[in-house]
Amino acid sequence: MLRRHTGTVRGRLILMALITTLVALVTTSVCMLVYDVKAFQQNWVDDLTTQAEIVATMSAPAVSFNDPAAARQNLALLRVKPQIRSAAIYTDAGLFAAYGLSPLESPAFPARPGNIGYSIKGGSMIVYHPIIDNGERVGTVYINSSYRLWDRVVSYAMILAGVLVFSLLIAALVASELQKSITRPLLAVTGVAREVMQRRDFSLRVDSNASGEIATLVAAFNDMLGEVGRRAHALQEANRTLEHEMQVRQGAERALLLADRRKDEFLATLAHELRNPLAPIRTGLDIMRVNSKDAAAVERARTIMERQLKQMVRLVDDLLDVSRITTGKLTIRHDHIRLRDVVNDALELVKPLAEAQGHTLQVLLPEAPVHLLGDATRLAQVLSNLLNNAVKYTQRGGAISLGAEMASGQVRISVKDNGIGIPPDMLDEIFELFIQADTSLERSTAGLGVGLSLARKLVELHGGTIRAHSTGRGQGSEIVVLLPVQEEPAALPAGPQGVAGPARQYRILLADDNVDFVNSIGALLRSMGHTVQISHDGNQALMAAETFVPDFAFLDIGLPLLNGYDLARAIRARPALRNTLLVAVTGWGQQKDRQQAFEAGFEGHLVKPVGFEQISAILAGSREGFAHAV
Repeated sequence: MLRRHTGTVRGRLILMALITTLVALVTTSVCMLVYDVKAFQQNWVDDLTTQAEIVATMSAPAVSFNDPAAARQNLALLRVKPQIRSAAIYTDAGLFAAYGLSPLESPAFPARPGNIGYSIKGGSMIVYHPIIDNGERVGTVYINSSYRLWDRVVSYAMILAGVLVFSLLIAALVASELQKSITRPLLAVTGVAREVMQRRDFSLRVDSNASGEIATLVAAFNDMLGEVGRRAHALQEANRTLEHEMQVRQGAERALLLADRRKDEFLATLAHELRNPLAPIRTGLDIMRVNSKDAAAVERARTIMERQLKQMVRLVDDLLDVSRITTGKLTIRHDHIRLRDVVNDALELVKPLAEAQGHTLQVLLPEAPVHLLGDATRLAQVLSNLLNNAVKYTQRGGAISLGAEMASGQVRISVKDNGIGIPPDMLDEIFELFIQADTSLERSTAGLGVGLSLARKLVELHGGTIRAHSTGRGQGSEIVVLLPVQEEPAALPAGPQGVAGPARQYRILLADDNVDFVNSIGALLRSMGHTVQISHDGNQALMAAETFVPDFAFLDIGLPLLNGYDLARAIRARPALRNTLLVAVTGWGQQKDRQQAFEAGFEGHLVKPVGFEQISAILAGSREGFAHAV
């Protein structure tokens, strides 16, 4: 009989409603039971832990003054909790005071206290809590309470079972009535479908007053014939959609191939740009080795090596800046600055290269001071990038000019050259990453293709715009920067002062696993009269700091055995080293790396390669003068 009833739509709907209700009720009941058990257990744990904490607090003086009677009086307060069977206080000597509620049984106390926390054994819950006095653990509180979890589970399960049975009865009655609104329209649809199959008359329609999903089903069935005609149109639309998707996919594939090609070009260019300065550096080393007694040759070699090293550092800094900007991690200062100071800083960087190429460099600035609100270092970086590009992409002996003029509340800064020029179709493209106007192998000076992209992003951060103008190849080019002008402030901060030499000699600890670097810096510091201690791993540096007690400690982050962060924390934990000023020396220069260094206890952060003038500036300055700023 059950099979006969469940073979109909009516029976299946009722059965489905009952099964769904049963599954939902059982799932809910199990979840509620599990939740109740966890809540019941947590309440017991919280209650017993609170009692133990109260007893521990009240008994700390009694334990400290060896007063078992007072401790027993504190334990006797637990009589208000009838579920607590026994309690005790332990010291390092063993059982100090005990308490048991039942006079008919002698509670069995453990010989030694267990681990701090709680445990459940059989029908008992046991809690251990430390007794702290003046920050020192002087004893342990032990509480043994009855834990009637099974009684709770049984009673709660019986209640849920009653609710389950009652809910199933209600669900059966409701489902029996609701199924009629579903089965009647379905029977009508079945009858019309049978007639359509027999008569092949697609004009037939189902009449129904149903609502909801059943009405949707009836409407869909009535639209079936019309759908046959619409299928052909739908197939055509599908074909057009597929063609469009193929075009989009092919465009994406071409973009991926272009990106892959640009990546390969960039890596090849990067290798080329890094090898270029390495060659003269190596040659300079050979000159200094072979002609070590020729002071003039050694000085020329040193000058060349310094210039090439600055070029390598500039390449790396540009890449890091682009990475910071594209990830939204670069911030700029908003100081009142003078345009002339920014231009002077940029010219100081570019003039040696321009003179080496035989270029004439003309600068035309307004006579009246032009005031800006921004980051002087970043704006100088923008102008030096533009000037550097002009120098590189202009044939030897060319003419380069930098001019500025006021225009509608803005300053228009122009960098012109008579160099190779820019094709008209690349005037916007050259501001993209890794794009260069001249990609031929015959070009005399290459680059990474990040300078203009970096300049545009820095200008935009200052609320300005940057544009390129050129009439074509060989016709020179002009880069125009528009920046908002600020009113003249009441008083501008004084410019940076020269760094004075150290007023006295210091005790300095150097820790780095790069032996050549740390030994050379140590030799320079000793030549200036400082006392220097050198270590090559973290453990050695920590032992040296404890015995040497340095005034300054320059620590590499990637030290073997004990890294720089842990080393800084260990030094900060030594009272004798609280006045030691710690400076991190690392190749990681992101903002998060600086923050991590300061959180570890460093007061300064230097990014490799580190110049000796940076270390000298730290030694010459005060703690407040460079902390969190180097």
